Amino acid sequence: MADQSTPEAPAPGADTAGAPGSTSSERTAPSASTTSASSPKGAPLGEASPSGGAFSRRRLLGTAGATGLALGAVGGAAGYSADTTTPLSSVGADQVMFHGKHQPGITTALQARGHLVTFDLAAGAGRKEAAALLRRWSETARRLMAGEASAQDDTDVARDAGPSSLTVTFGFGYSFFARTGLEKQRPDALDPLPDFSSDHLDKARSNGDLWVQIGANDALVAFHALRAIQKDAGSAARVRWQMNGFNRSPGATAQPMTARNLMGQIDGTRNPKPTDTDFDQRIFVPASGSDDPAWMANGSYAVVRRIRMLLDDWETLSPEDQEDVIGRKKSTGAPLSGGSETTEPDLEKTDSGGRLIIPINAHARITRPDQNGGAAMLRRPFSFHDGIDTDGVPDAGLLFVCWQADPLRGFVPVQRKLDRGDALSKYIRHEASGLFAVPGGAAEGKYVGQRLLEGLSLIH
Repeated sequence: MADQSTPEAPAPGADTAGAPGSTSSERTAPSASTTSASSPKGAPLGEASPSGGAFSRRRLLGTAGATGLALGAVGGAAGYSADTTTPLSSVGADQVMFHGKHQPGITTALQARGHLVTFDLAAGAGRKEAAALLRRWSETARRLMAGEASAQDDTDVARDAGPSSLTVTFGFGYSFFARTGLEKQRPDALDPLPDFSSDHLDKARSNGDLWVQIGANDALVAFHALRAIQKDAGSAARVRWQMNGFNRSPGATAQPMTARNLMGQIDGTRNPKPTDTDFDQRIFVPASGSDDPAWMANGSYAVVRRIRMLLDDWETLSPEDQEDVIGRKKSTGAPLSGGSETTEPDLEKTDSGGRLIIPINAHARITRPDQNGGAAMLRRPFSFHDGIDTDGVPDAGLLFVCWQADPLRGFVPVQRKLDRGDALSKYIRHEASGLFAVPGGAAEGKYVGQRLLEGLSLIH
């Protein structure tokens, strides 16, 4: 859990390091008013209209233009009528485009709900079946992200909702290439991560042929997408593991601020920002001049870790001791050396007794890019809580997801240094891990990974 995390919804000009909530390079539709003048007083969206007709999902979406929404090609499947003037609420109306230079879900603002799931190709399934699956998945993602129903057997779970900032992101694991006969196209950067002494990894919940990240600001919209992706897999692939996460809902705070994790710490101050001059260089594979295969142009590499927080142990510490572990004020996120959240820490500052204000093993000190040869990664995590163990201990923590152009220059050097002496290591446990190659976005009419699976040269 590096000090380079993702803010929830940064205030203008804040040093929120490009996390979900920072200025996004993706196109997002503007929101409508949260209250509709044409809705019956006290009636939530989706309930019966005064005329007795139900506000169907398409009916809600179909009238968005009258309220100034620019939802793009939003529509519904056959059977979804459109005869009302009720607009969507602001959260429901937000839309992220599926097609683009990069896949969605990387620089997209932090979402309230998330699902991470991997699939293994079925026995006998190869390149042909994988291509057909990615084609189906891409079309389903495009439709659902636009607020439409699935093309086949839609479950109606999200019928009353809009896009709700839904994103679906696809990646390939190391094992995918042998299963599809594409070993020569496997990037060197996808080589398995080294072992770390603090790892307690469950192999059954690690790695996988295909990885899918789903995020949305509505739980039902996120689940609807998860179910559609699973059904689309059909006989071609089976679920290997799946994890569920959450973040603070948009608008839950009085003003935009960096998110907090389950330890109560502000988590996301030092993430790279899309406005940084070297952001693309650090996060995305260049279209040329790279050692990566051509199909990875404009893509990125995702490291995924299930990090359990030992909350019972953590919460026995005093707030002051917790701050020493992190190196920042718990209340504001400011470095212990003084200033505000975005103030550069003074790593040399000492107290009257000559002791370092920010301890030598503080998490914030160890994870600083200038302490790691400039290594940087875009962290975009979800918190998780999977219940209480039989001994009364919460199974909770962080679904760590970080993005970089090269994991050997991003995640690996930082984690190696954390492994050697991070004060936080005593209070966390890495329980699952994966590394995935996430290709660039699909052009209109194309599907994610098409250049790999069909050898096509795509133009975005």
